[in-house]
Order: sequence, then structure tokens, then C-alpha cells
Amino acid sequence: MSSIQPKRIGMVCRGEPGDILVLKRLIECVGDRAEVILDEKTAYNLKKQEQGMKIAEMAVDFLICVGGDGTILRTLHYLKSTTPVLGINMGTIGFLAQVQPEDAVSILTRILDGFEVERRERLSVEIKGERERMPFAMNEAVVITSKPGKMLHFAIFVDDDELERLRADGVVFATPTGSTAYAMSAGGPIVDPKVDAAIIVPIAPFKLSARPTVVDINTEISLEFFGMKEAELVIDGQFYRGIGKEDMICITRGEPAFFVKIRDKHFLKLHDKLRIENEREMKRLI
Repeated sequence: MSSIQPKRIGMVCRGEPGDILVLKRLIECVGDRAEVILDEKTAYNLKKQEQGMKIAEMAVDFLICVGGDGTILRTLHYLKSTTPVLGINMGTIGFLAQVQPEDAVSILTRILDGFEVERRERLSVEIKGERERMPFAMNEAVVITSKPGKMLHFAIFVDDDELERLRADGVVFATPTGSTAYAMSAGGPIVDPKVDAAIIVPIAPFKLSARPTVVDINTEISLEFFGMKEAELVIDGQFYRGIGKEDMICITRGEPAFFVKIRDKHFLKLHDKLRIENEREMKRLI
């Protein structure tokens, strides 16, 4: 893949004081080597409204997100193009935000000389019979009961063949990228982001034989309810929608997202992040 020389760089910042300091260092690092475009909220915080623009309208070579994974997920929902994203991790674990703040300036300096792009699959979610455009799921689409303690009764189909019929608190439909998010917490497998797959993970199923399933991402997955209780559809923890008893949910391959490629070893990084989070949890329990 050929290297891209950036001329215009977008920047989005969560807005915490520490985030603003990192952002200012990044702007200083860019200097006059490229034009910097800020999202409207960030431009307001920096008192640079003339550089502000809606994320959906940004025509940039790549976009830097300073914050946590939530900042990246929200930004991806607004982006209307194939703009690559680079995440600076100001959150906790940061699976999508690959760059630590202490390394941000050195990595950006390198990227200014040229960068490559990494493709990540997303899922398309729709309610059959409706035209509402819902955001693509970078991590997962979750169908979950609105009332804790009240299970949902549903069937899952893969290309019109019934895969499972069960009672459960809900179900997670995840991408390989999202396999380390909600899906992992619900007992799902960790899947390499380079695998073209979708992961189906029941949440607290009332059935011993119910297990997570990995299917080809090019299949059509659908969810049909029986004796519907109140439920919600949640995409990436950012988008919420109530579900009616007649609704049938359809999951297919969506438009991909793109990230600035940082050369590292995915599973070594994953192991380190999980180890760090485990150590934090142990300290909280002591």
C-alpha cells in the first residue's frame, strides 16, 4: 500500500484539561507542515472558531481523536467518508485509541512524512421495513432487555437458517475489532481484526447449550422476537433505540472504517492492555 502524505489534518478532542494540553502539543508539532482543521467544539475550547468545522464536513487526509475509545466511536458515527482515524488514548484501556499520550508527538512527527491505512470491518444494523439510517457498528450492536430480571425470547437466523432459539437478557453482535469489548465481557472469543467475521454472543442465556458463534461477515443475521418484552438496541454504547414486538433486526456487513496504521503486534498489545486492566482491578479489590 502506498504511503499518504498528509496536507490537511482534522483534530477532535474530548475536552478534558489533560486532553487539551496533548492537543496543543500536537498542533504545535504539525506547525506549517499541514493545515489543521478542528471540530466545532474543540475550536471553541481553543478559541479558534475560524478553524472549526462539523466532523461530517471535514475533508482531511486523516483525523486525530484525543480522548478514549468512546470519543473515537462517536467520531466514526459522524464521519461520512473513508477518512482514516488516529486515536490518542486519554481513557483507560483504549483498544481503538492505539497511541499513548507520551508517544503522540513522536508518532505524529513520523506520520507527517507519510502513513498507511488499516481497514476495519463494521456491521450494518437495520429494522426490517424501516428506512431509518442507523450508524454502522464499529464494536457491536447489542439487543438487551429494558427491564433487568426480565428475559427476552428470540430466535437468531443466519441466511434464513435458524441458528438458535433461546431466552436470555439479550445478545451481542460484534465485529472482530469489538471482540475485546462487550462481547468479551459476555464470554465471547477474542478474534483477530483481520478476520472477516461477525460474532454472536448471547447475554446470560437460560440454556446450557447456548454458546458464542463466529460466522462469515458476508452472511445476513436476523433476530426475531417471541412474546416481546421491552427491549433496546444499542450501537457501540452511543446510539440507543427502543424495539417494538413486531420489529425484526437485520445485521449485515457495513461500510468499513479506516485507521492510521501503527506498526505493532496486535496480540502482544492486547495482552499488555488486559494485563494492566487486571492489575488495576486487583488493586481495587485489595
